[in-house]
Amino acid sequence: MTNLVERDRRRVWHPYAGAEASPLFEVESVSGVKIRLADGRELVDGMSSWWSAIHGYRHPHIEAAVKRQLERLPHVMFGGLTHEPAVRLCERLVERAPTGLERVFLSDSGSVAVEVAIKMALQFWQARGRPERRRLLALRGGYHGDTFGAMAVCDPVTGMHGLFASVLPAHVFAERPARRFGESCGPAELDELTRLVDAHRGELAAVILEPIVQGAGGMWFYSADYLRHLRALCDDAGILLIADEIATGFGRTGRLFACEHAGIAPDILCVGKALTGGTLTLAATLASGEVCRALSSGDPGVFMHGPTFMGNALACAAAHASLDLLDAGAWTGQVAGIERALASGLEPCRALPAVADVRVLGGIGVVELRAPVDMERVEPAFVEQGIWIRPFGRLVYTMPPYVIGEADLTRLTDGICAVVSTLG
Repeated sequence: MTNLVERDRRRVWHPYAGAEASPLFEVESVSGVKIRLADGRELVDGMSSWWSAIHGYRHPHIEAAVKRQLERLPHVMFGGLTHEPAVRLCERLVERAPTGLERVFLSDSGSVAVEVAIKMALQFWQARGRPERRRLLALRGGYHGDTFGAMAVCDPVTGMHGLFASVLPAHVFAERPARRFGESCGPAELDELTRLVDAHRGELAAVILEPIVQGAGGMWFYSADYLRHLRALCDDAGILLIADEIATGFGRTGRLFACEHAGIAPDILCVGKALTGGTLTLAATLASGEVCRALSSGDPGVFMHGPTFMGNALACAAAHASLDLLDAGAWTGQVAGIERALASGLEPCRALPAVADVRVLGGIGVVELRAPVDMERVEPAFVEQGIWIRPFGRLVYTMPPYVIGEADLTRLTDGICAVVSTLG
């Protein structure tokens, strides 16, 4: 019988990989914060399955909720029909979101949630009789997804989508915020952004950014003051503000939403990843009352988007269960504990010759290297340490599940330090 990895390499295409992914490890099962490989090795998951499995794997409360929903209503089209799991989820999201967000559009992935946000902004100005306002202002170092609209607002120089630059809409880009998280930032820090807004005021529909934490574009943590000044700038210029909290939402930075660090509310908010606790794919785009009214009153009077699996009842049930766990409140102490452990455990990396920077915020730890990692070498080395870490570019980073214990956190940080110490 041909082994699974060999079969995979003949028929499967993995993310950010060639036709034959390498290295590749076969997973047999998952539980808690552990990934069990087919060869019997257990790995502490330092990635939460790309930020999503915040409660660990196979949480009984989430599994029970999905099972109950499966026995009653797994899915039904959302055009012309509705159901309790979706309606109540939208209510709960609005209750927890920053003030002013009134309505929720459900979708099935983070990239689509961003596409929806962009289309909302563009259609907002169409409805207002200003169709020339069709460009967005985004930040260098930003990442918003891999679909075409989302790619167009990712960093066009240092991002992952330069290959497609010639066919993407040309948006406006400002330098990423220079001040780190925790540092003060005055209005002068927005001079470039202000100049760009003034120069393109008549054609800008919205500003889009990841609040506080720039994720896959560089894992950069920036000053909350920047967000406060940006909100004021958008208000003054009459431009919508889109906050992409797909990676940061639901507690990862120590607040339920990263916008809370600055005390601001966007006009449009994107969430996903951890929304279902990593159990099923689901995302959402929340819009202000002003955006909703404009889209509903202008031509054509409806929002022009409709995913087939919108409002999937199983995913909504998982999201409810995940929100139940967050509502219990333990996550705040858990994330604070992770932050302390990552700060102390990764600090030894700072003195290593291969390391340019070490930074930690909430449940996120980053070791920035001076040179890109060799995945063929580094990935198996992390597995040998008994941990699952998936670096990219010059970044070795971790965002473990909130339920991780002290011993497993130590295993993570010790393993990262051990592997990074071997890099030249």
